[in-house]
Amino acid sequence: MGDWIEPGKKAPAFTLTADDGSKVRLADLAGSPVVFYFYPKDDTPGCTKEACAFRDRQKEMKKLGAVVLGVSPDDVESHGKFRDKFKLNFPLLADEGHKVAEKYGVWREKNMYGKKKMGIQRSTYLIDAQGKVAKVWKAVKVDGHDEKVIEAIKALE
Repeated sequence: MGDWIEPGKKAPAFTLTADDGSKVRLADLAGSPVVFYFYPKDDTPGCTKEACAFRDRQKEMKKLGAVVLGVSPDDVESHGKFRDKFKLNFPLLADEGHKVAEKYGVWREKNMYGKKKMGIQRSTYLIDAQGKVAKVWKAVKVDGHDEKVIEAIKALE
C-alpha cells in the first residue's frame, strides 16, 4: 500500500489504456491541468453518480483547460460499456493490475460490513500544468465533489 502523493510533489508518471484502446500518458498532457480521479468500479451507484457529475461539467472544465481522466481496475471492455451507457465524454483508463493506484496511494485496505479487503479508495488528484500535484481529495463524497474540483482548477490560474 503506497503513500498518498501530497500537494507540491511531482505526480507519478503513468501510461494506461483508455476505453477506446488508445494509450494515455501523463507526460503527453503537460501544459494542461489534469483531473485524475480514481473510482472503485464501473456502473455501480456511487461511481456512476460521480462520472455523470464530471460528464455534466465537462464543458466548464475544458474551458478552464483541464483534462478529466477516470481510472479504475476495470478492463477496457467494461470501461467502453460504462462510457456508452452513460454517454461519458472523457476517457476512462484501465488500471487492471492497480499499479498506478498503488503509485498514487489510493489502493488501500477497505472495510465493508466487517470484511477487510484491498481496493480503490474513491479519490481525486488535481495535477497542475507542470505535472505537480496541486490538490488531493483522499476520501471523496460524491455530492458536490465536481464543484470543489472546478473551484480548485480556477484557483490554479
